[in-house]
Amino acid sequence: MASGKRSTSDVLAMLTELAGLTTLAEESPQSFKVRAYENARHALEGEARDITGLSVAELVKIKGVGKATASKVREFVETGSVEKLELLRSEYPPAFVELSKIPGVGPKTLKAMRRELGIEDLDGLKDAIAAESLRNLAGLGPASEAKIAKSIERLGLTGKDRRTPIADALPLAENLVAELARVSGVAEVAYCGSLRRFSETVGDIDITVAAPEPGAAMGVIVELLMDHTQVKEIILSGETKTSFLTPTGLQVDVRVVKPSEFGAATLYFTGSKAHNIALRQRAIDRGMTLNEYGLFRLDAAGKPGPNVASETEAAIYQALDMAYVPTPMREATGEVDAAAFDVDGSLPEVVQRTDIRGDLHYHTDRSGDGRSTVEEMVAQASSHGYEYLAITDHGEDLAINGSTQDEMLAHRAHIAEVQKAYPEITLLWGCELNIDPTGGLDYDADFRAQFDYTVASVHSAFDRSAKEQTRRLVTAIADPTVDSIGHLTGRYIGRRPGIELDIDIVLEALFEFDVALEINGALQRLDAASDVVRRAVQRGVKLVINTDSHHTSELGRMDYGVLTAQRGWVPRELVVNTWPRARFLDWVATHRDP
Repeated sequence: MASGKRSTSDVLAMLTELAGLTTLAEESPQSFKVRAYENARHALEGEARDITGLSVAELVKIKGVGKATASKVREFVETGSVEKLELLRSEYPPAFVELSKIPGVGPKTLKAMRRELGIEDLDGLKDAIAAESLRNLAGLGPASEAKIAKSIERLGLTGKDRRTPIADALPLAENLVAELARVSGVAEVAYCGSLRRFSETVGDIDITVAAPEPGAAMGVIVELLMDHTQVKEIILSGETKTSFLTPTGLQVDVRVVKPSEFGAATLYFTGSKAHNIALRQRAIDRGMTLNEYGLFRLDAAGKPGPNVASETEAAIYQALDMAYVPTPMREATGEVDAAAFDVDGSLPEVVQRTDIRGDLHYHTDRSGDGRSTVEEMVAQASSHGYEYLAITDHGEDLAINGSTQDEMLAHRAHIAEVQKAYPEITLLWGCELNIDPTGGLDYDADFRAQFDYTVASVHSAFDRSAKEQTRRLVTAIADPTVDSIGHLTGRYIGRRPGIELDIDIVLEALFEFDVALEINGALQRLDAASDVVRRAVQRGVKLVINTDSHHTSELGRMDYGVLTAQRGWVPRELVVNTWPRARFLDWVATHRDP
């Protein structure tokens, strides 16, 4: 591969993949090499300088970056590849690596499956389960085999079409859009498809480019892609469309249109298919036709005539007598009629990023998995213009990451000192309480009552029955020291299915005890999911959109939480951290009063 410009995000993605594949090779996520790559990634993630311009000597001066890793960073920046990574990719292809995402299939088990049963992909694993041969591997048995089968089903891995988690797809799409926007002759760029609708998983990535000379722009784009670290193979190349595969097998389609057609193209390729069909029907009802090139008036012969709208999506919706529909809502679940002035016209004004006044799930290095200090995290929150902030480090019952009572009291004193430098923001001494299998919480009730704000979350015992998990959540919700429930199911999209619940019972408990339900903006979580969020809205449950940040680089998660809220049709009024400071603090102080 030829040398080309690499970005910081490219380097971070390379280190993430290197750590993941090394975990397989070393058969442990705790091996020295894996931790070295992860520590380096975390260190470089928080580096203000452009790391692609740093030498090996400069890189190793950054705490957490070793010489071997620094050398690989320079190798990647200068050549676009890393020899060690290419060897690992060859040994562990994407279809095999995908199996490592299944709960119960650790590195040692996975390599034993390959060695003893010849399993190389999901179909091979499913065949082994069907033949009941998996249970014969050392350390497994009928129960483990059944658990893995259930995980495959719950992760949605049973269909022929593979889906990529949004946490993997979105950063790639954002980086590609940024690079394409810098191409000479390109006027606008946007990723579209299910990713723009903020679906949890995507089948592929669609990118639409606007350029006055589409053919010429595509020529330059193809040259860029031929030199790109995320392009394994270009499978189609034409004047207006180019498709390629990434190293993980994800297909990316890039289309170039004229600027005058950009709105119509992004509308069409964003979808959903059912949403587009409903819009086309409204166009027909008004004597028009809608396609990826624009909205056209039909002549007497029924053929497309004058262009009514095409440059922006908003203009097309307006010409169809509709309010603009936010992209996460375009799933044909009632939004077309709700946006239509002649049908319903009551599309809710969903929460916007600018409505958010605070973050109420926020970690520092007081948590074992936190990587930024109180001072650093508060400075970032202040720079975002927040009015209030709940610092909710882990409670004592979470192994490794938790804090004792004495440590938490010292933490409170530290927060109070930091507060003096930030009079414009109210700092709340909080805690992320761990919900144990029976619904119990960290610390004793008297100690918990001292916290200014709490979020209670499940971090363990994911395999209990839906009845047990529902009772567990309801018990925690009923505790008078709990203000909110964090990442409801504990899922990791595409990697760990969340706990099974009777959602209606849990939502009823949240409503009755006036406890807020979190929309966690971490891309790997997005929990509660948008469909659950919409049911919460219908029940009138209060919501809170949080980042669950563990590092200053993660505050951008708030954008993702807001998009999930929009996908769930959440109005601003139901989101407690959109409220003015006085109203929010009053709710915290009084919502549990008898």
